[in-house]
Amino acid sequence: MQEVEEFSSGCCTTAKPLKSVVPNRLPIYLAAGAVGLVLWWVLYSHLAVMSRFLTYSVLPLETGSHLGAAVEFFLYDTPKVLMLLTLVVFAVGILRSFFTPERTRDLLSGKRAFAGNIAAAGLGVLTPFCSCSAVPLFIGFVTAGVPLGVTFSFLIAAPMVNEIAVGLLYGLVGWKVAALYMATGLGIAVCAGWVIGRLKLENHVEDWVGQMQAANVETAHVKLTWQDRIEFGWESVKEILGRVWVFMILGIAIGAGIHGSVPEGFMASIMGKSNWWSVPAAVVVGIPMYSNVAGIIPVVEALLGKGAALGSVLAFMMSVIALSLPEMIILRKVLKPRLIMAFIGVVGTGILLVGYLFNALI
Repeated sequence: MQEVEEFSSGCCTTAKPLKSVVPNRLPIYLAAGAVGLVLWWVLYSHLAVMSRFLTYSVLPLETGSHLGAAVEFFLYDTPKVLMLLTLVVFAVGILRSFFTPERTRDLLSGKRAFAGNIAAAGLGVLTPFCSCSAVPLFIGFVTAGVPLGVTFSFLIAAPMVNEIAVGLLYGLVGWKVAALYMATGLGIAVCAGWVIGRLKLENHVEDWVGQMQAANVETAHVKLTWQDRIEFGWESVKEILGRVWVFMILGIAIGAGIHGSVPEGFMASIMGKSNWWSVPAAVVVGIPMYSNVAGIIPVVEALLGKGAALGSVLAFMMSVIALSLPEMIILRKVLKPRLIMAFIGVVGTGILLVGYLFNALI
């Protein structure tokens, strides 16, 4: 809005328009951001303690019960995922203000086949998230205009292949199996992402994502100050969080309900090496379940101890952490059903091949 300056000329007073003045809120933004980041870190680092206290002291529920474990998981994972989404989308929003969508796509898609997929899978290895926690970065990449295949390589690698998974598997079954798991997991992430990219399913991303990408194009041609960039990042948070928070809470609630409910005896009975159908059966049973890699490794140990085949067990493990039902529910707000089914089909095929490979070699 223009300010008005009044001045006298003889017997009358006239109005003279002045140039619009935008208040400088940058110092306030920076101070609020610093305080907010400290509070964010303090709260995030105490989520586990707070969830246990609320579950077993405030409610209180019985320690070791399935209901108690489910409530504790929900009270821990819900704020964790929403806090990650807020921080990631805000940071990606600011970064988007520096890069045009075209430049971002060029940097992450790569000029050679697999280059962008390998880079994204490598980033996934460095971010030890569960499948739902990896979704915030995935959403940030998609809204920034990063190619779909590249974003899926990250989404697959982040929960499946990281130092936690490799370290726990090394302690359980030795370095050869751990190394082979890491190599095949990365192979699935890179190849599945590349295949999805080649399917040209960009029109199966939800319309609001395309609208945000179009807004990024318009913003890229405007000269922005740091104040503008911070405001742009905050607007991105309000836009994306406002659209997906319900789906995230729903997905986490379902994951909490089935958390830890793995029927080990039943699973071991269908995972015999002699059964050709044990690998696909393990994948089908694993998809509705939900756990991170640290939570599923003890189940893997129990199944192996009961005589289940290693390839079938690892296929089950991969399906739980890379194709979980809660993750699909959250992704539904971003992706249309056909793209989600393509993702499940491509990744599921890769997991089946890995399962048969381990059963044949070990």
